[in-house]
Amino acid sequence: MHLQPRDAPADFHCRQDHLVAQFSSLYQSDMSSPQTIPEVAPPRRPLKTRQRAWAQGLARLLTRAGVAPNTISMASLLFALAAGVCLARTQHAEGISRAALFLAAAACIQLRLLCNMLDGLVAIEGGRKTVYGEIFNDMPDRFADVVILVGAGYSIANFRWGRELGWLAAVLAVMTAYIRLLGGSMGTPQYFLGPMAKPHRMALLTAACAFLTEEGATTNKGMPSLCRRSVA
Repeated sequence: MHLQPRDAPADFHCRQDHLVAQFSSLYQSDMSSPQTIPEVAPPRRPLKTRQRAWAQGLARLLTRAGVAPNTISMASLLFALAAGVCLARTQHAEGISRAALFLAAAACIQLRLLCNMLDGLVAIEGGRKTVYGEIFNDMPDRFADVVILVGAGYSIANFRWGRELGWLAAVLAVMTAYIRLLGGSMGTPQYFLGPMAKPHRMALLTAACAFLTEEGATTNKGMPSLCRRSVA
């Protein structure tokens, strides 16, 4: 038995032609109208410290001295490396040496934050912006977060999962910044909100270093007595 093909009804062809015409008009209108990408100025983390007289004065001093903002950004990475090394070495230190390493780490963390603020002040308020300024502004921050947070994890190496927690914190810090920058590259607003932002986590680490400096010597090598009491 041979089946004869049935002709499609006329109203089907009418609806098909109507849909094709609609899609064609939409496509032509999209192609004729220019697709504009919003120009968003590079965002800055809101800091009240920028408005302080001492911060403005120090930025003017660096500008007059001819210090490039990119140099200040790299200096922040050096201070972060020093902080991370000091934190990691505390696991092998005892007594006064251990307290001195924690104190040095706290100082280097704060100097890192100071450089993070001053590079923007010199670049924008001082009129020293460069083509690669945004790269120097963000890349050292990502490496700085990693070395400090990983160093903090190694400082409690005898504590269960101490090193792993340090690496996990570093990965989360980098990924948070990556998602923010990825959204900014697509034209979305960038927000510096939520708990444990960079100033918050650095303040917490500084307070922990100051506490461990006060706590003094430990009995178990590489473990603060506070951690020792918590796992005893």
